[in-house]
Parts: sequence; structure tokens; C-alpha cells
Amino acid sequence: MTGIDRPRIEAAVAEILAAIGEDPARPGLAQTPSRVADAYAEFFAGLGRDAADDLGEPVPLEGDRQAETVLLRDIEFRSVCEHHLLPFVGVAHIAYLPGETVIGLGRIPRVIETLAARPQVQERLTEQIADTIERGADARGVLVVLDASHSCVTTRGPRQTGSTTVTVAARGAYTDPTARAELMALIGRGSE
Repeated sequence: MTGIDRPRIEAAVAEILAAIGEDPARPGLAQTPSRVADAYAEFFAGLGRDAADDLGEPVPLEGDRQAETVLLRDIEFRSVCEHHLLPFVGVAHIAYLPGETVIGLGRIPRVIETLAARPQVQERLTEQIADTIERGADARGVLVVLDASHSCVTTRGPRQTGSTTVTVAARGAYTDPTARAELMALIGRGSE
């Protein structure tokens, strides 16, 4: 990907403003095309980037024992729904069962940020996060739970302002229902 084409975004936004009956040159709207181009450059900064690069180099574990579950709860994220180009925001809960290495905890939110910074659907985003962590961390198990509020549901159509969507992706050891249930209970405790 060559990057965001700001002039093209600005022209398209000016056209949308004109199409809804507004004057794009009106003082309150004159800078809107530029502001939207700035926002889109940020919203879609993950295009053309490999999220696996965000994991960095795994760190070998010392000794004979394998690490137990690593769980990060309530990682805030935002993305843009590819169906309506409206934002969705939520939290991610990520658990992984290390193999012979571990990854830096600060690396996981970076993976989420990169994958979320492109036109997305929550279901695919959940799967992409799980796949990236499983491969990049050589994890024996991965569980990803996303809980998000979608503007296309809360501000238009049914306008269900209190609803959220939860998606789950499990890999390896966490496809076992008992292991997954234990993690779900731990995730739920963070909300109390």
C-alpha cells in the first residue's frame, strides 16, 4: 500500500458535503475535508503493515518449566466497520499459553492496534488477532475475546445504544471447552 491519498479523500468529503445539500466552503465546514483526511490517515494506518512485526522477538523461557496462561484484560481498541465506514470501539481480552518463549506484554496491544487500523468487521479482527499471536508467539493456545459497540447499530437503523457485540476466537489448548470456560471466568472477574 502506498499510503493515504489525502487530496482524494478531501475531494470525496467535499463531494459528500455537497451531495447532502451543504456548502463545503461554509466557514464551519471549510476545514472538514482536511480533518477527515487526518482522521482517515489515523484510522487506516494499519493498511500495508504486518501485525506480526509488532510482536518483536520472543524471549526464551529459562529452566525446564513451561509458562502458564498469560491474560491481558480490557485492552481498549477502535476500528472502522467496512460496511458503513463508521467506528466501533471496545475492549479486547487476550490469553495465550506460551510455548518455549514469551512475548512482551506491551506488544499485544500493538498487534490489536495495527489489525484494527484498517476497514474491518469484528469477526475477522478477532480471528486475525488470534492467528497473529499464535504464529508470532509460537503459543500452545490463544483465546481472543472482543466486546465492542458499533456505531452502525447504536446511531442508525435499530439505534440500540446499550448493545455490544462479543466475538471469540480460540486456538490450540484453548479450544478445549473446560480451559476456555476457566479463562472466560477470569475475564469476567475483571469487569466486577
